[in-house]
Amino acid sequence: MASNKPAPEAPSPFSADTFGGAERTWEEWNPTEESIRPVRGRHRVAKQRGLARSSTVLGVGVIAAVGAGGMATAQSKPPVSISLPDSIVDNLPDAESLPGVGSLMAQDADAVPVAATAPLTSAGLTNAEVEQGATDAGEALRARILQQAEQQQASADAEAKAAAETEAAEKAADEARQQQDEAKAEAEAEKKAAEEEAKRKAEAKRLAKLAASFSLPTSAYTVTSTYGQSGALWSSGQHTGLDFAGSAGTPIKAVHSGTITSAGYSGSYGYRTVLQLDDGTEIWYAHQSSIDVSVGQKVTTGQTIGRMGATGNVTGVHLHLEVRTAGGSAMDPMAWLNSKGLSA
Repeated sequence: MASNKPAPEAPSPFSADTFGGAERTWEEWNPTEESIRPVRGRHRVAKQRGLARSSTVLGVGVIAAVGAGGMATAQSKPPVSISLPDSIVDNLPDAESLPGVGSLMAQDADAVPVAATAPLTSAGLTNAEVEQGATDAGEALRARILQQAEQQQASADAEAKAAAETEAAEKAADEARQQQDEAKAEAEAEKKAAEEEAKRKAEAKRLAKLAASFSLPTSAYTVTSTYGQSGALWSSGQHTGLDFAGSAGTPIKAVHSGTITSAGYSGSYGYRTVLQLDDGTEIWYAHQSSIDVSVGQKVTTGQTIGRMGATGNVTGVHLHLEVRTAGGSAMDPMAWLNSKGLSA
């Protein structure tokens, strides 16, 4: 290596008085390979290697951090070059031999540029977003947030719609039930009315049938005294039968088919005839002017059994009719006739 030529001497700013009066001559020092003593200290070498290792680790760490953290802005910045003296570079170890770094480096040298030139903005993006052309992680995150908000709003709208539909369905169901209840009540009322009408018709039919088999005791009459009426005219103080006033000799008829069990004079009843029906009920005919049947005779409905008169304890011509049970208890003749479809 050629040595540098000494530069022209310049006046020294220091005088002899500066250093105690001893005048010294100063020259410019240009270091050369011969003039430099090699420094081979332990600390020197360790410092160089430490610098090399730390620089390499720093560079690899920056690349790993940028690639893993999704720093999209790193793509727009120029790469940083690290230059070191040749004497230091020669002593640097291979990056692959560094602990924790070699695994990050590709075994194939051709794969290194690919890792270095890979887009950094795809970090944090999903595969679907990358396929759709999304290159900015912030915009992708914003899009996902907006999409999630839209989904939540759509879910809330769907829930509100479902709640409204449920409420409407419940209201419609309540109205339908109310209408059904009203219709059911109306149908039941109609059914009850129809049943009552049917019962009435059935009873009328029954009474009509009974009326065909039962008959009033006389045809020309006027009801003058009813059952239970009070007065001094009756020894018991109350009337025990039903009085039909009419003309003497008016025919008296059997109210129903039965058997004559008594026919003759009976004290205050005058001439009296007793007709026993098949169910044991007894019909008493009193105050007759004549009797046309005899004991044990079978008679039919409407058959003449005697004539109206004024025998016994009376105040005028009339038929005294009594109705008694099989046990002998008296009952209201008017109610009994009504129960047979007859109206006196």
